[in-house]
Amino acid sequence: MSVDRTQMLRAAAALLARKSTATMDEVARAAGIGRATLHRHFAGRDALVRALEELGIEEFEAALDAADLDEGPADEAVRRLVARAEPCAQLLAFLVTENQLFEGDQVNEGWARLDARVSALFRRGQEEGTFRIDLTPAWLTEALYGLIGTCAWSVMDGRVAAKDFQYMITELLLGGARKSVEK
Repeated sequence: MSVDRTQMLRAAAALLARKSTATMDEVARAAGIGRATLHRHFAGRDALVRALEELGIEEFEAALDAADLDEGPADEAVRRLVARAEPCAQLLAFLVTENQLFEGDQVNEGWARLDARVSALFRRGQEEGTFRIDLTPAWLTEALYGLIGTCAWSVMDGRVAAKDFQYMITELLLGGARKSVEK
């Protein structure tokens, strides 16, 4: 029987997003495979987490590409980005909080590339006069990641309807990021 690596990683991400301390046995069960099969693909938890990181970077980069960030007003580009990121939200929810990824001095090139692209979008919004300038693009980027992760958890736990994912994130983020119109 052939095991689909991406499906295995998605099952692992869904479990680890809910229970970050899950054992490799629990990950294997969640993926519907035996522990030996899981270990043939990933030598240990570190290898699994690194594979999840690679998949997350790849999928979020694809979401950035599909969102056409340079098209139209920045706030509309943010809406498109959230919509395109929704399919990988569970994976991002896990990755955003995985301490193992943030140990040491090295910054993963993939994350740095993603951060730069999202920050550039917020910077463009500031230059257009759409977004507040007292909130740095780096902070708005982190806030976006946090909201995607938190909303993914809320959907998994049934506290937010899946159909409201995009609305909840964009309304809260854009409501706080938009430059207020002076009266």
